[in-house]
Amino acid sequence: MNRVLRTALPSLLALGALAACTAEPATVATTAPPTSAAAPTTAAPAGPPPEPQPTADGQCPYLESSYVAEANGQLVRKVRLSADKPDPACFFYANATDVQLTVWVFHGTPETAKAVVDRAAPVDKSSPASAPDGWKGGSLVLPEGAVYAVAKGGDAVVVTSNQKQSIKAKRVAETVVANLGL
Repeated sequence: MNRVLRTALPSLLALGALAACTAEPATVATTAPPTSAAAPTTAAPAGPPPEPQPTADGQCPYLESSYVAEANGQLVRKVRLSADKPDPACFFYANATDVQLTVWVFHGTPETAKAVVDRAAPVDKSSPASAPDGWKGGSLVLPEGAVYAVAKGGDAVVVTSNQKQSIKAKRVAETVVANLGL
């Protein structure tokens, strides 16, 4: 049997090389771009992007630190921003190391925006959220605080707080939507 493979292998290689010289690969090459262009579309609903991480100190461009201090009930000692564009995620710190409130504004496809919200406040574990008008998602109290996450179209807003009252995160989310005109 091994001898049959040794004699058949050169013939198969020659046949493959001959097939490569035909006009068929041109057809394959013209169909390849649509397949690769379709790949991101099919890959996008697979799940939300990674959660943003703070990369630099700064001021949140769409939410004042004084508002966060009042809404969350803690002084804001420091603000850090993610590298996301056009709206970075904002991380408000109660002290040098403890984040008291995080706001993530996501822009993308409706499916991915919904996946961002579902990861933050899973439907089976959270209470329904529907504010501001036209936005849908969930709110959830966790051992480490609360989350309020909503989406509308391709936009999502996720607010996490170290306070165990989701109403605080909800108010911040409503303010972010209004400030950005979403």
